[in-house]
This record gives sequence, C-alpha cells and structure tokens, in this order.
Amino acid sequence: MVATDRLLAFAAMSLLVIVIPGPSVLFVIGRALAHGRRTALATALGNVFGSYVLVVAVAFGVGSLVERSAVVFMAVKLAGAAYLIFLGVQAFRHRKEMRAQSMGAASPGEARTDLRTVLDGALVGVTNPKGIVFFAAVLPQFVDHSAGHLPAQMLLLGLVPISIGLVTDTLWGLTASAARTWFARSERRLSLIGGAGGVTMIGLGVTVAATGRAD
Repeated sequence: MVATDRLLAFAAMSLLVIVIPGPSVLFVIGRALAHGRRTALATALGNVFGSYVLVVAVAFGVGSLVERSAVVFMAVKLAGAAYLIFLGVQAFRHRKEMRAQSMGAASPGEARTDLRTVLDGALVGVTNPKGIVFFAAVLPQFVDHSAGHLPAQMLLLGLVPISIGLVTDTLWGLTASAARTWFARSERRLSLIGGAGGVTMIGLGVTVAATGRAD
C-alpha cells in the first residue's frame, strides 16, 4: 500500500528527528535515574503507545486540528509539562527511599505500579510537542494520495518512527539505569542520582511549557 521509496524516505526522516534527544528521551533517562531499569523500560513502552495515539489522531484528522489550533496545542502542551513536573517532584521527594527499591524490594501492588508506569509514559508521549508537530506536519507529506486509503497509509507509516523510538528509548533507558546501578552501591550516591532524575524531569517539564510552537 505504501511505496518502498516513501517508506525508506520517511524512515530516514524519522531517524534524523529521533536521534536528537527530545522530551521523550529525557523523560526515559530521568525515570531510569530515579527508579531504575524496570521503570525505564515500562516508560519507554508507554511512550511509544502514547506516540502511536498521535499517529492515529493524525490519520483521522484530529492531530492536524491540535497542531493548527494555538489554544488546543497550548492546553495539551501545558498538561504534559505539568505532569512531568509532578513526576519530577515525586521522584525528588522520595529520593532517599531508592535504596530499598534498588535492593529488589517488591510491593504488593507491583503489577499495578508497572501499569501506572506505562500509563505515565503514554501520557508524556501523547502530549509531547515534538511528536505532535512531527506527526501532524511531516507524516502526511509521505502519503500517496493517488493510492487512496490515506488513514491506513498513515497508520502503517507511523509504525516506522514508533519502532525506531522504541529501540532508541530502550537503549537510553538501559544506559542510564546501568549508570544508576553503580550509584546504588552507596546510599548517598543513590539518593543523589535519584534526586538528579527528579530534577531532570522537573527541568524538562519547565522546558516543554516554555517552548513555543514552530509557526
């Protein structure tokens, strides 16, 4: 349905955009530093789910409305920024409790916590200004209008950056969590790295809120 040349061109464009660290990458790194590998991987998974929601929205015309409406775009962006700041504050407040988590202490609601982590990543992914602009402005340019089935083409093309993003986000998360493992040998160092993860997310939230649209 999608020509190979268009698919490859979109893959190349996606790779160029994704390799430049944006809110999603920094969020995964912050979560890895604050909570470890398991949380980082769940966050990366949730992030790609949220990003694909943007693809679906663009495929059915909602994404372009969000991208073109300054009010709606601002509301979505600020909601995501506020949630990032909230998660960063929580990580910073509980930074001294990281030692027990690093020793593998499991809580009764661990499964629910994993689901919540995936949902956190999804929310950040769906409110990522970089993702909104990319999918709304770039994705439609690689659709072959003469072939018809435009939503199906967009849904298929959207799997390309989603797959690339899952791989790169996972690698970033594993790298950051590996560094955290070294810090875990000292309670003081682990508290510092947990606090750094929280500060990273707070700074990211402020940055997202302050970033204007590329009109």
